[in-house]
Amino acid sequence: MSSDTSLSEALRRLLEARHHDPFTVLGRHPCPEGSLIRVLLPGAKAAAVESEQGPLPMSRLGQTDLFEWRGDGKVVPQNYAVLWEETGGTLRRAVDPYHFPPVLPDFDLHLFGEGKHRHAYHLLGARPHSIDGVTGILFATWAPNAERVSVVGDFNHWDGRVHPLRSRGSTGIWELFLPGLTPGTLYKFEIRNRESGAVFLKADPYGRRFELRPATGSIVDGCEPFGWGDQDWLAARAHRDWRHTPMSIYEVHLGSWQRDTDGRFLTYRELAHRLVEYVHAHGFTHIELLPITEHPFDASWGYQTTGYFAPTCRHGTPDDLRYFIDYCHRHGIGVLLDWVPAHFPRDAHGLARFDGSALYEHDDPRRGEHRDWGTLIFNYGRAEVKNFLISSAVFWIEEFHFDGLRVDAVASMLYLDYSRSDGDWVPNMFGGRENLEAIDFMKELNVDLHDRFPGVLVVAEESTAWPKVSRPVWDGGLGFSMKWNMGWMNDTLAFMHREPIHRRYHHDKLTFGLLYAFTENFVLPFSHDEVVHMKRSMLDKMPGDDWQRFANLRLLYTYMFAMPGKKLLFMGSEFAQGREWNSERTLDWELLLVRQHAGVQKLVSDLNRLYRENPQLYRFDFEFNGFEWLDCDDADHSVISFIRKDGASLLVVVLNFTPVPRYGYALPVPRGGWYVEIFNSDSEYYGGTNLGNGQGVRAEDEPYKHRPYTLSLDLPPLGGVVLRPA
Repeated sequence: MSSDTSLSEALRRLLEARHHDPFTVLGRHPCPEGSLIRVLLPGAKAAAVESEQGPLPMSRLGQTDLFEWRGDGKVVPQNYAVLWEETGGTLRRAVDPYHFPPVLPDFDLHLFGEGKHRHAYHLLGARPHSIDGVTGILFATWAPNAERVSVVGDFNHWDGRVHPLRSRGSTGIWELFLPGLTPGTLYKFEIRNRESGAVFLKADPYGRRFELRPATGSIVDGCEPFGWGDQDWLAARAHRDWRHTPMSIYEVHLGSWQRDTDGRFLTYRELAHRLVEYVHAHGFTHIELLPITEHPFDASWGYQTTGYFAPTCRHGTPDDLRYFIDYCHRHGIGVLLDWVPAHFPRDAHGLARFDGSALYEHDDPRRGEHRDWGTLIFNYGRAEVKNFLISSAVFWIEEFHFDGLRVDAVASMLYLDYSRSDGDWVPNMFGGRENLEAIDFMKELNVDLHDRFPGVLVVAEESTAWPKVSRPVWDGGLGFSMKWNMGWMNDTLAFMHREPIHRRYHHDKLTFGLLYAFTENFVLPFSHDEVVHMKRSMLDKMPGDDWQRFANLRLLYTYMFAMPGKKLLFMGSEFAQGREWNSERTLDWELLLVRQHAGVQKLVSDLNRLYRENPQLYRFDFEFNGFEWLDCDDADHSVISFIRKDGASLLVVVLNFTPVPRYGYALPVPRGGWYVEIFNSDSEYYGGTNLGNGQGVRAEDEPYKHRPYTLSLDLPPLGGVVLRPA
């Protein structure tokens, strides 16, 4: 404010809502009379400053909405308030936000710019704050290519002229402390681009709560601490040897698992009680939630995220979600979150061209657009974007106690030419197809999460042959805890889809996976992706008449639970849902009145119990010394047999993939004595024919196929049996 000319220009820019630093014009400043207080109050009829002497009338500057007071500043409190009368006669009062100094610490801003601030959600967004006993809300956002940023809401009639933010210079961060506002305030950021002058109305990228769709406003969340009761669970998690413990995951879409009788979404608290009871009853160890990060489009199932720090309000408040996870933990159930750092939607209120430039995404569509999904790709090479994503991951684990993240679409991040034709992608600096920035991001993410949160899992949905996805970064890997075994899933379903008479020609589909089974820490998934988009339900993938379809499905699940790897099953598949999953309606729970469907549910419950109670089936899920083929070559009969073992303790698994009973089937085994049949997928309890081996069978002292003993078994049609040496 060095001259009348500069002041005039500054005021003009302020009135045109394009001033980058309103604090140089508004607020309290020295002047020859003592103090100058200037405020901008669009629509005000009159204004005054509160003082020890009573209201001090302010003068309007010409025909503008600017008001000034000049005089002895000693009579005006340090944190003074302004009184004004709006058109219509409403009287308002507020402490002037433009006399406060900058709030955000320089060191935090430096860390953010370096991409090293792992709690960026404490820095940016909207949060309750207090200065010298004055309470309010501190707003901050990152918009380096903005000419002006304002916070708007009901509190200022959504007028971007009223509350422009302070620029923090080259950091690209803007901030403003607004006294008097409270949690629950609805707001957005209004952003004017520096180059084009275009104005955008954006939801808060770091917002903790949002309105229910189709509304898109952000809501200030409170900061009252939640009364967690899961301390014992978290302490045990930090020391749990998850590689050698059972893990059976129930994958759930909260909006369609169950609903109220009137079709209403259940709340997180209602779901906590219903889901925990159900998961306990059927033996799963973990729940994995399809993305519950806020999203505007129901049919995206949460995979087109706009709120990377906000649980969807479809099911309640953030504290309601905390209750859900706390309740799960206090009842011995882990909770994983499906997290989506691979892409984000183009919605006008979201991250897309946030400040009028390609800020979170790449400007070049050959790098910045997903051709398959119509979404945008994060610019992983930008420190602030990497900060945003890693802080989001930390947020869900630290603030909500999630036990891990399933990272969606990792393959699309790894390859620059993912689902692209020639000429539609840009090679890396070495001329290759690998996305070097995304690789560095994933490594940094995994190292940080594993160091910060011992026992927390980070699971990659990765569908290619990229090496060492689940190996430590120090060993040349990407650092994930586990990886979905998409190859095993595809081979298995391709085999099961065939009529049994043709399976002999595709026997390798069952055995090939063991060639690479221990190169990664694998999860065996039958997920939501396999029961949508005309792929049919798990039951309808099975060939044959009704009896064969159910028998095939029981056999398939027996095969999955017996093979090395942690387990994942999508909701509805555990009771043989008949139709494809539809996110707009609940599962067909009435099918449980049908004996065959109830039988599959009982089978899955018993498989989970068998898996949890027998270390042979989980102790060495990721190591070769827990598995041994007995016979993998009997393609003519479509039978495979193998041992799962834990040291000297072993189980024998035999699976018959034809509808032909095999009486007296000769099986080579490593030790003699009595073998007890402890599981049979053809049991009448599951809807089968009850063909099996009764109380068990004795191994004869007759060498067979390089083994010293032989079992003579009766194999059920399309059935699997598990035996234990007595």
